[in-house]
Amino acid sequence: MKDFAGKVAFITGGASGAGFGQAQIFSEAGMKVVVADVRDDHIEKASKHFKDKGAQVHFIKLDVMDKEGWVKAADEAESVFGTPDLLIQTAGVNNFGPIEASTYEDFDWVVGVNFLGVAYGLITWVPRMIKAGRGGHISTTVSLAAFTGGGTYGASKSGVLALMEGYYSALKAYGIEVSAMIPANINSNINDAMTKSRPEHLKNTGFNATPEVGEFMYNIMQSHGIDPRELALRMKKGIEDGVFLIVPYPSGAKIFEERHERWALYSTVDGMKELEERAKRPQTEEQKRLEFETEGYNRSMSFNAGARNEVGVGMALKDRDWVLESKRLK
Repeated sequence: MKDFAGKVAFITGGASGAGFGQAQIFSEAGMKVVVADVRDDHIEKASKHFKDKGAQVHFIKLDVMDKEGWVKAADEAESVFGTPDLLIQTAGVNNFGPIEASTYEDFDWVVGVNFLGVAYGLITWVPRMIKAGRGGHISTTVSLAAFTGGGTYGASKSGVLALMEGYYSALKAYGIEVSAMIPANINSNINDAMTKSRPEHLKNTGFNATPEVGEFMYNIMQSHGIDPRELALRMKKGIEDGVFLIVPYPSGAKIFEERHERWALYSTVDGMKELEERAKRPQTEEQKRLEFETEGYNRSMSFNAGARNEVGVGMALKDRDWVLESKRLK
């Protein structure tokens, strides 16, 4: 997909962070954009931005875990601008803590938004895009966490990546292209979702999820994450190039080689021993460079460890008494 002007885009999570960057870039490319978002405050702020610019942007409040809400949102979007030519799914949430402390609700929320929310979007829009007969493109914001075994978040993103590859193969016959964008840290406010947009019936968590934790992680993301507009420009370039994996970093191929090598080593006894030995060694300069390129920092940098420990970032709640004491709040 190379021509965007006059076409329609539908973007979830489009009123803040990475999604807001995408809404800006594709609007500036001449598209009519439908922004779907769950947060009223984000919608209000983004709406003012686009209204001031006179852009053709329509806002819909949508909880991506709501199947009926998806159908209503699609009907409304089609009544305003028509069936989208470009579907971007970026809405996402995260939590922080040892996976063994997880509750049912931790998985229901993270998997519900990050995986099922994407699946519901595909179930809703793919038949309509096929029937429209114009081809198009579907892109989803995944994460490097899909390759690193990062708890509930990484599990949800691994599932999304597999899902997108399935649709990539299936939709070729209909002229619909599919891509998956694989960023690491983004200059966004994804971390405040755990206190500001997590549904009441899913708030039971095994992790320390205080506003102070959200603020601490927000400051790291703001200081070291990739700019949402820059990320959106790299997504646009990936869509234009027709690649499936959009890796928004110069060393993208090398980054994936390192991650896939780990899986190969898992498959043999000698490989498992090698992984254990590697875990004991300090990072190489090349590993530090790649980590800094993707994360905006590496493990050798200081983030005020004392403040991090005082806030309890990434800790299980004290009552999770089966979790190692070192991983729990004091």
